[in-house]
Order: sequence, then C-alpha cells, then structure tokens
Amino acid sequence: MTDAPEFPSIPALFDLGGRTVVVVGSASGLGQSSALGIADAGAHVVCADLDEAGAQSTVELIAARGGSAKAAALDVTSTESVEAIVAAHADAAALVMTPGLNIRKRMLSTTDEEFDRVIDINLKGTYRLMRGFGAEMAERGRGSIVTFSSFRAIVVEPGQGLYAAAKAGVVQLTKTLASELGPSGVRVNSILPGPFETPLTVQIKSDEEWWNAYAEKTALGRWGILHEIAGPVLFLCSDASSFVTGHSLLVDGGWMAQDGRFSPRV
Repeated sequence: MTDAPEFPSIPALFDLGGRTVVVVGSASGLGQSSALGIADAGAHVVCADLDEAGAQSTVELIAARGGSAKAAALDVTSTESVEAIVAAHADAAALVMTPGLNIRKRMLSTTDEEFDRVIDINLKGTYRLMRGFGAEMAERGRGSIVTFSSFRAIVVEPGQGLYAAAKAGVVQLTKTLASELGPSGVRVNSILPGPFETPLTVQIKSDEEWWNAYAEKTALGRWGILHEIAGPVLFLCSDASSFVTGHSLLVDGGWMAQDGRFSPRV
C-alpha cells in the first residue's frame, strides 16, 4: 500500500503568484473583471484588447489595487496580430478570452457581412488564440485556456441566431482542444455567462420590459454583477481546477436550472 499524497493547502491552489495570464477583451465588462480578479490572485496580467486605451485603464485599476499588469493591442480578427501576442507571451500560464459581438436581428433580416463579422470575432478569433497559445502550452506540458461562450449556446430567443451559433461553436472548439491537449497536460474549459450588464447588453437595458424579464428568469431574480465572473475565471485558471477540462461552466444565476415561466402554488 502506498502512502496517501499530502493534502495541499486549498487557498494555495488559487494562488497565481509568479504566473503570467493573458486576458483578451480586458478593456471593459467581463474581461476587465476577469483581469482584476486574476491580478488579485497574484498573476501578472497581460491586458489585451483592440481598445488599447481601455486596456491601459484596466492596467491602472490593477496597479491601484497593488497588482501587476501591462496593456497590449490585439485584433482577434487578424492572424498576424494574434501570432504577435503569442510570440510575445509564449510563457503565459493561462489564457482567458472574453471578446464578443452580438447583432440582435431576426435571421431573415441578417446579411452575409453581419454573419461573417459575428463569426470572425466570437468563433474564429477564439480559434486563432486557442491554436496559438495551445501550441505553446502543449510544448511546455502545462497551461490553462478559458474560453467565453454564453448561455445562448444552449438556449436562444428570436434575434440571437448568429451569436448563439458562434458561441455554440466555441463550446465545441473547447471540448475538442481539451481532448487533443489533455495528454500534454493542458486544460481547456469554457465559461457560459448568463445575463450580465456589459457593453453587449446596453440594447437590453434600454428596454425596461426586456431587462426585467431577464432578471425574473434567473433563479436569483436579478442580473449578474461584473465581479461575480472573477471567481469562476480564477478557479479555471488556477490549480484548484487541476482535474477539470472540457467543461462548460454556467455562470447564469440559475437561468438554466428552472423553467422560469410560472411559480405554481404548491
């Protein structure tokens, strides 16, 4: 009989001290909150975004909290831009990808150009980053990749077709890369946020009925608060999730857990 392994310190498993984490889409919204949370855990964060000024603002927020970060310009629709950031940060211990574009239109009213734009940012941009950083991590034999899909990968509503299709594709890319890189020691997981107030949901907030309906559909009866994404991201980036890969983690306030149409008097 072999001795049981020593039980580790659980708080230490969440410690990212000495590691570099690249957070794409960190200028605002869920990406900015992810970057702040990861920096709080001790990582040096590369805040990458098409909006470099916004990324720099996130760097300043991290610095004000005593953390370490730098800004980097990145266009996820450009293979050359992605390859450049991979080369510059090939030693990254983790990659988090949050960029998204949603064009809310009924499918019969959409255009080829809108389809291509939504797919290029949400799906192909994620693919480019996964491919680049995945190769580097596989060579080193370790690393964590966290993609951002959406609860819309599972359930839809009228006007969400292009976005839902792209985000469903992200889930499948995540599972595939998890399968392919698992033997190399690289983990790949996806977060599926529910309703959070971000730049992507400004259109919904402008319609009180639409906004309130979303809140009422969740089991918690409200929208998510931006900082509430940081814990799940940290978990998947850290050693606390060392046996978790190929997973789709819903962070949706219980949206998918209940029917939501009616509360019977029972």
